[in-house]
Amino acid sequence: MEQHQKWMRYAMKLAQQAEAIGEIPVGAVLVKGDQVVAEGFNRSIIDHDPSAHAEMQCLRSAGQVLENYRQLDTTLYVTLEPCPMCAGALVHARVGTVVFGASDLKTGAGGSVMNLLQHSALNHQVEIISGVLADECSEQLSAFFRRRRAEKKALKQAQRASKADS
Repeated sequence: MEQHQKWMRYAMKLAQQAEAIGEIPVGAVLVKGDQVVAEGFNRSIIDHDPSAHAEMQCLRSAGQVLENYRQLDTTLYVTLEPCPMCAGALVHARVGTVVFGASDLKTGAGGSVMNLLQHSALNHQVEIISGVLADECSEQLSAFFRRRRAEKKALKQAQRASKADS
C-alpha cells in the first residue's frame, strides 16, 4: 500500500501541472517494477483534443519509450478513475494493473458506472486497485471546480456591474 501511495502522490503532482495550465487536474504515471516508464496529465483543453486525457498522454509516451504499443507488466497510477475511452486504451495496451484515486460516478469505467477494464468479453482484463488516496484526489478535483465556479460567478458579476455603469 505504501508503494501505491508513493506513486499516487507522484500522479497528484502531475495533476497540479494540468491545473497550472487551466486543465482539469488529472495526472497519470506508468510504472514498470519501480521505474517510471511515462507520465501524463490532462491536455484536452489546450490541445483542443478530446482524447488528450492524462492516461492517453501517458500511454502514448510509454509506447515511444518502450517502442511497443503493448505495455505488459506495467501499472498505471491515475488520480481519477479512467473513462471508457481510456479504459479501452488500457485494455488494448495490455496494462497489467490500474490504480486510481477518486471514483468517477459520471463516466468511470473501472467499476463506478461500468467495468470496461475487466469486461469478460474482452481479450484482456486489467487488475483494478481503487481508492488509493481517494480523499486527497477527490479534494484536488473538488477544489479546482469550486474555484472555477467562483471565477465564473465573479466574471458574471463584473459583467453585470460593467453593464450597470454604462
